[in-house]
Amino acid sequence: AYYAFVGGHPLPPAGTVAGWIGRSDKDRKKMAVLHELNKRGKHAVTHYRTIETFTGCGVPTALVECRLETGRTHQVRVHMASIGHALLGDPAYGRTPPRLRPLLIRLGFARQALHAAVLGFIHPVTGEPMRFESPLPDDLRELLVELRASS
Repeated sequence: AYYAFVGGHPLPPAGTVAGWIGRSDKDRKKMAVLHELNKRGKHAVTHYRTIETFTGCGVPTALVECRLETGRTHQVRVHMASIGHALLGDPAYGRTPPRLRPLLIRLGFARQALHAAVLGFIHPVTGEPMRFESPLPDDLRELLVELRASS
């Protein structure tokens, strides 16, 4: 599970984004959701659900949990941007709303607002399910507090 702070309030508040992800035709440094018929890229599936919404600084934002069925390069960033909800602070796949920039600058927040909260896999030798959890780092906790306070 990944936690992402995104622009806007996703509608529906939970859903699945599926599609082929591969190199963008417009910018070879970026990934993009591609049309299935072009036979490029790899199939990717992201399930998302809105955890909390905010209207801080007069800008709708949301904390979203994303669970991946596949693990493609930039998958969460590409899928959320493809449904109109780019990650805050993501220079490649979205723009931070201008009214939120002063808040991010004040917090010294200079990255995409994405956190790998729960990772799991089957141990290759023992076959045992492995699960690792990581709390929100300080900068994202601070962002959460500020978004809540200004909403």
